[in-house]
Amino acid sequence: MSAVKVLEWLNLTRHGESTANVAWRTAHERGAEESGITERDADVPLSELGRAQAEGLGRWLAARPTDERPTLVYSSPFRRALDTARIALAQTPFDLPVQIDERLRDRDQGILEGLTGAGIKRRHPEEFERKLKLGKFYYRPPAGESWADLALRLRSFYRDLTVDAAGKRVLVVAHDAIVVTTRYLVEGLTEQEVLEIEKDPIANASMTRWRRGGDRLTPVVYNDVAHLSEMSPAT
Repeated sequence: MSAVKVLEWLNLTRHGESTANVAWRTAHERGAEESGITERDADVPLSELGRAQAEGLGRWLAARPTDERPTLVYSSPFRRALDTARIALAQTPFDLPVQIDERLRDRDQGILEGLTGAGIKRRHPEEFERKLKLGKFYYRPPAGESWADLALRLRSFYRDLTVDAAGKRVLVVAHDAIVVTTRYLVEGLTEQEVLEIEKDPIANASMTRWRRGGDRLTPVVYNDVAHLSEMSPAT
């Protein structure tokens, strides 16, 4: 993807575990139709484990060699991502502002917001069938976004980095869908390839990294959680 070839490093992390992550696990275990989350998606906070994960991420950043440390930090405006970025940076010796960009927000689920797979099938069977027909990548829930829509706004974000971040080392703190879709864009994956990758969940506070190699970014590590090895894993 030409828009990010000029970066020295591109580092992406998913936010630490949120209270919504906990609620979703509970809902699936119970076979519930709704997640039970009361906040709007933008306001969901980190759990205690999530805050600890953010601190662990920050210690990992602080231990990076000087030529790997981020020089620019961008975050989704959603609370769980922004808090992760700020907590992590507070553990480092370098003073970097967090730049908020709404294009890094999580994918909008529209009328399906807060519904589990069981809830969608029971309450919106027509949408369940439409998704099966169109496929996960191009299916757009009413008032929501498809994966293709997400790719479009991320192309815009990364295109702007060619102006703001030439030769820089960038850290992006966002959401699982942002990490997966960035890989789709940077590595030039197909629809089938990205959906196969998406089957394996992106871990909270995991690191995905690319480094400049010649005129392109080359993968270094994907969905890595080695820096969180002393903590209980979040799923």
